[in-house]
Amino acid sequence: MILCLVTHRRRLGAALGLAPSEWVDALRAQVFAAAAAGIDLVQVREPDLDAASLARLVGAVIADTRHTATKILVNDRLDVALAAGAAGVHLKERSFSVANARTLAPAGFWIGRSVHDPKTAAVAGNADYLVAGTVLPTVSKPAAAYLGWAGLSEVVKAAGGRPVLAIGGIDLPSIPFVAVSGAAGVAAIGAFVPEPGQGLSEFVQKRVMDMRLGFDSAHAVS
Repeated sequence: MILCLVTHRRRLGAALGLAPSEWVDALRAQVFAAAAAGIDLVQVREPDLDAASLARLVGAVIADTRHTATKILVNDRLDVALAAGAAGVHLKERSFSVANARTLAPAGFWIGRSVHDPKTAAVAGNADYLVAGTVLPTVSKPAAAYLGWAGLSEVVKAAGGRPVLAIGGIDLPSIPFVAVSGAAGVAAIGAFVPEPGQGLSEFVQKRVMDMRLGFDSAHAVS
């Protein structure tokens, strides 16, 4: 299973009842806990930050997780990913091509792409992985059209063997359906945000382990 935490410091800070000045520290604690639990990827997605602020945040997260196997990726900002020394970039569906990104990136640099239907999955280029969604209705995108489980399976078939991560409305009860769809794993924001009163680090570490267990158990049954 490939498991990816997508950051959202505003949503995390609101859930924890924090002041804006505390959001970055909370994000770093969330990422560190996930990395300590063995999460595969962290996508730093903070689109309201300017390039300099985003680069500082990415650099801090990379330093925090340097003794783990977790890869730190940057959402859509290839320039920031390269400048900060991130392991890769995650491109939006309407961003520049994977091929163009490859010409600028060093060997071994991870490039992912978002897709929203089988057609775009089929022409997504030489990406290392795809993120398909929105699978189910979400808090962050309540009005977005969603794939559903059948649509996710179609994206997996169209992806030509590239790993597909499901995103959008995925939580613990959904994990077996992700596994059955043929997807390689999950990317999530809300699944890693605790409810009020829950300890952040403990919640995130347990959530990483529980999601892996649910995915692996579904594969064992099938």
